[in-house]
Amino acid sequence: MKKPLLFLTALAFISTTAFSQKNEVIRLQSCTNDMISKQVDSLKGLYGDQGYVLLKEASISMESEFEMPVIVPLTQGSWYQFVFIGDYSSKLYEVRMYDWQERQVIFRQKRWGEIDGNVIVYSYVPNSSEFHMMKPVQVNKQKKKNLCGYVMLFKRTGADTGAVTPTHTKTY
Repeated sequence: MKKPLLFLTALAFISTTAFSQKNEVIRLQSCTNDMISKQVDSLKGLYGDQGYVLLKEASISMESEFEMPVIVPLTQGSWYQFVFIGDYSSKLYEVRMYDWQERQVIFRQKRWGEIDGNVIVYSYVPNSSEFHMMKPVQVNKQKKKNLCGYVMLFKRTGADTGAVTPTHTKTY
């Protein structure tokens, strides 16, 4: 009699624990920030004039010191421009990008106070057609939650740009 009761108690505890952890998942939520919106509009115009087309964009509500993974399919030999814009009040901004084999192919970091410190931009030409993961993060000592971030992915277009033959990409 004791063993079935012990089993049922353990099962109930495990079920309760599993259901309570389900609510702790970080969900992607959009955000609005007037300063970031102005920077986004400016960068869209700038890259549009340089022959880039906007493929993907998203505003994301972030937590301080937590990476927000963004997965994108990239084509071998195409020239991409990635942009991450963080909350202006954050002190540190980082972006890491990984290929499908989980090798880090890009690492960029900026600090508050640098020129365009809340904007990280980098170009990338993939060696193969596969998914890549971009992981932006920002550190803010005053605001821990509801930090606004914005990611954009541009692709170079036009007859004069063509495909680029990738060279060895340095891993950071």
